[in-house]
Amino acid sequence: MQLNQSNTPFDTNQLDLINQLLPMLSSEQKHWLSGYLINSSVEDYTSETDTTSTASSASTTSSTSSASPVEPVATEDTQTVTEPLDVHILFGTETGNAEEVSEQFETTLKSHNFNVHLWDMDDFPKDKLTTVGYVFIICSTQGVGEPPINAIDLYEYLHGDTAPRLESLNYSVLALGDQDFPDFCQAGKDFDHILEQLGANRIAERVDCDFDFEETSEQWMADMVELLSARAPDKVKETATAEEVTLETHEEGYSKDQPYEAKVIDNTVLTAPEATREVRHLSLSLAGYGESYEPGDSLVIIPENAPSLVNKLIHVLGWEADTTVQIGKDAETITVKEAFTKHFEISKLSPSLIKQAADVFKNPMLRANAQKDTWITNYIYGRDLIDLVTDFSPYSIEPQTLIDILRKLPPREYSIASSNKVNADSVHLTVRVVRYDAYHRERLGVCSGQLAERTPIGDSLPVYLKKNPNFKFSYDNNTATIMIGAGTGIAPYRAYLQEREYLGLAGNQWLIFGNQNYSTDYLYQTDLERWLNDGVLSKLDLAFSRDTENKIYVQHRIEENGAEFYRWLEDGATIYLCGDKEDMAKGVHQSLVNVVMQHGGYDETAAEHYLTELIKAQRYQRDVY
Repeated sequence: MQLNQSNTPFDTNQLDLINQLLPMLSSEQKHWLSGYLINSSVEDYTSETDTTSTASSASTTSSTSSASPVEPVATEDTQTVTEPLDVHILFGTETGNAEEVSEQFETTLKSHNFNVHLWDMDDFPKDKLTTVGYVFIICSTQGVGEPPINAIDLYEYLHGDTAPRLESLNYSVLALGDQDFPDFCQAGKDFDHILEQLGANRIAERVDCDFDFEETSEQWMADMVELLSARAPDKVKETATAEEVTLETHEEGYSKDQPYEAKVIDNTVLTAPEATREVRHLSLSLAGYGESYEPGDSLVIIPENAPSLVNKLIHVLGWEADTTVQIGKDAETITVKEAFTKHFEISKLSPSLIKQAADVFKNPMLRANAQKDTWITNYIYGRDLIDLVTDFSPYSIEPQTLIDILRKLPPREYSIASSNKVNADSVHLTVRVVRYDAYHRERLGVCSGQLAERTPIGDSLPVYLKKNPNFKFSYDNNTATIMIGAGTGIAPYRAYLQEREYLGLAGNQWLIFGNQNYSTDYLYQTDLERWLNDGVLSKLDLAFSRDTENKIYVQHRIEENGAEFYRWLEDGATIYLCGDKEDMAKGVHQSLVNVVMQHGGYDETAAEHYLTELIKAQRYQRDVY
């Protein structure tokens, strides 16, 4: 509405100024200004009332001084009463990390007197987006860059044709992910982008968290408290430091900070000597662990870098092994040898490290190359920190400066390959040893190399169990199961079939398994064929890619059996997919789309929707890495 003298009490000059200002204000600025003007009026009124009341009170006291004494009334300074900001926190989570951060953020905001509403994304009423003022998205990324299951509906709604304009919405995004993957924090990035496209006001830049999300998320929460406090009308300005915002840790049970020392019972090679990829079977003792596991869960190992790699890095840097540095929030003092061995990733490079190294190495050539994303992507493939230091010698760098830019050494998660009911005090793993030559040096996977070369029977490894609520099997004989896996992706299916055998269950259980060669890479062949003969497994299809002139993968077996595959789906079967998230997982998904199109009569868009609905119903579950 255009303001004029007929509908306002302002004169012409005042109206000109107001009408020039209003179009330049955002919704938030208008809201703040209206609150400010109302509060100013209240303060003026209160001041006048206080003066009148004081005079009246003095007159009354004077006229009644000879009467019975009046008990004095305690009064407080009059304060403006304003409603605290309403804040909505929406989390999308697969393993519980985003939910944990969201709950702590809720607690922190409530302690600063905000009205806080915490939502699982599935439960948030989407039509409310046009009416709320502040929304914080905390979301992890799954699969090959997808949002978690509980975030799919909101994700699709925002990316759909009916998504509303959100000019009145203020937001910020905290994204959780893993820098080891090219789709790092992709779901969070997508939410951040689409909200901006819909007109929402980004009040703080998105923050992307790596696997060690605690410190980054704590700082983000502290920053958001400070930002909101500055925006709260007439609220006492409070700020929070990262030290005041600390994620709660659970003392019970084993974890990354308090691992269990598991003794190695068995460590044998599953593959034949001539196999191009070495795969090992490990059995670790969990005697006294105190918690059980289920098929689909993972065991996390906290690894160490190889001593030979550590020593070579210290040598090329020209440092002494006993030079000390400080790490962590508590500034613990340790030697550089211990830091490189136990705490930091030195066997891989990341784009983030390259860009930070360009600043601190002070090497002109590295600084120039680091401006080109394509160069970074090509350079880091197959190289490690020794390569970086050798190729671009630092002009002068202190040990603490280098330590401060290194990524922490990630724990390694392995799908469990055993049933806890069958193996009450132990856990089995299926591990492919990463071993290759690059740039005139042999390279080894950090954890798989440790397991293959430095972990004899009788040694102990720091470990802890990790639940996987979104990769869970049914033991209802009326529910058919289709298991798809390649290589070490066989692990959770071995655990599941082992448990079904123990429970005496039969039913429709179809395994599609692939690897390179039948003679060298048929993992757990004896187990699988026994289960097939005994009826624990009702159908087994194999794909050995190197045994034929034209390579055959698991996705080819899916399409070859497309009519039966689709019939199983229509009859209520659940699909499980485990293995490599890049080539295998993407290839399988496309084959599923093809099957649904060919045998269900869907077009490609409808087929994708069909599979998305299966994901939401947890009838298409994936554990990909």
